[in-house]
Amino acid sequence: MRFLQKLTNERFAKSAAQFMKFVCYFVICFYVLCTALSFMGRQTFFLHAKTGSSERAIYAEENHNPHSRSMTVHMGDDIHVWTNNNDQIDLTIQIGLSLMYAVNTVPMIFAFWFLSRVFSNIRKGKIFTEQNAFYLLYYGLLQFLVAVFVPFIKLLICWLTNLVSDSRMSISTGQSMFSTLISSIAFIVAAYIIHYGVHLQDEVDHTL
Repeated sequence: MRFLQKLTNERFAKSAAQFMKFVCYFVICFYVLCTALSFMGRQTFFLHAKTGSSERAIYAEENHNPHSRSMTVHMGDDIHVWTNNNDQIDLTIQIGLSLMYAVNTVPMIFAFWFLSRVFSNIRKGKIFTEQNAFYLLYYGLLQFLVAVFVPFIKLLICWLTNLVSDSRMSISTGQSMFSTLISSIAFIVAAYIIHYGVHLQDEVDHTL
């Protein structure tokens, strides 16, 4: 019981909020770096070439040996790329891969920025505020967007890329949809709880 009381005291909560704010900033920087690496052609995929197949190939290098490179990113989806008649990967494929990566990371960058604002307010002692309710709502909605709509956007980008490219790619996506969806709903509910608490407090204040 004493341990739980220590975890829920104001001093510990503010310190934890400060730490989590910096964690959010770190995650944002990580997503920005990964997106930049993707646009630099350092996103891995399964390559099907005339000379053979490579499990962790990247567009940026001719040698697709996984031991010959570092600083690569993976989207978490099952991506396969087939070379063109010249056994090369078209630039349009690289553009499509980068766009698919960006539609997944850009919403998350904004989501974690909103979440960092919540922890910043908690650090200042501002907990049950309309601002926190909206920040949590925005975070939950962005997570919901990533879970429900982003997989279909990726499939659309893949389809459009194949229309204009001599190379070809396929993507199997949506594997983490359920877990992300549950998380998004939890934050939307938390936003409602804080919003309800703020209005309840306003009613009490006006009654007094």
